Amino acid sequence: MNEWNIQARSHACQACGRPFADQELCQTLLLEEHHQLLRMDVCKKCWETQYSEGAGDRKGFISQWQGVYQSPPAAPPEAIQRETAEDLLRKLIAAGQPKDGPVCYILAVMLERKRILKVKEQFQREGARVFIYEQPRTGDIFTITDPNLQLNQLEEVQRNISQLLNPPPPAPAPPPSAPGEEAALPVAPEGDAPACPQAAH
Repeated sequence: MNEWNIQARSHACQACGRPFADQELCQTLLLEEHHQLLRMDVCKKCWETQYSEGAGDRKGFISQWQGVYQSPPAAPPEAIQRETAEDLLRKLIAAGQPKDGPVCYILAVMLERKRILKVKEQFQREGARVFIYEQPRTGDIFTITDPNLQLNQLEEVQRNISQLLNPPPPAPAPPPSAPGEEAALPVAPEGDAPACPQAAH
């Protein structure tokens, strides 16, 4: 199983295929299949008729919760903004580099304390704690494995996060030349010009 991943909320019921309406109640099931976590979002009707009875007895069942579907907001105008902790977490998870596991974990904890992410479930997997976080605004769920950091490792991870969120500014570009100003070309001193070869007689 991946140590971390993101699964977006579906825009339609995964049982009947009907698109969700804005602010509609929906149910999310979290299952394990073939050593991977599988998310399933279903409408209230399908939940009541197909899934509510014995949901916890389904093969691979991990968790279930009710949420409210929110239509995606219109894309804001592009602007140059400093990368947020959530942006960084998403980027690192997408990159999938094992070395970034501790940074992903600390970022998730930071976002939980700011109430941007909420813990929906936690369980043990192969001797490690696994947290399922939800971003309530988007409905995305994040799977994060606790790297069991020691105190002497924590400071380095926090320093790495600070550097990633606050990179040094780029070096300033050289000033442009004034209008009509041309770069001076080097001129060889008099007498230093190479002699022309003499024609053979």
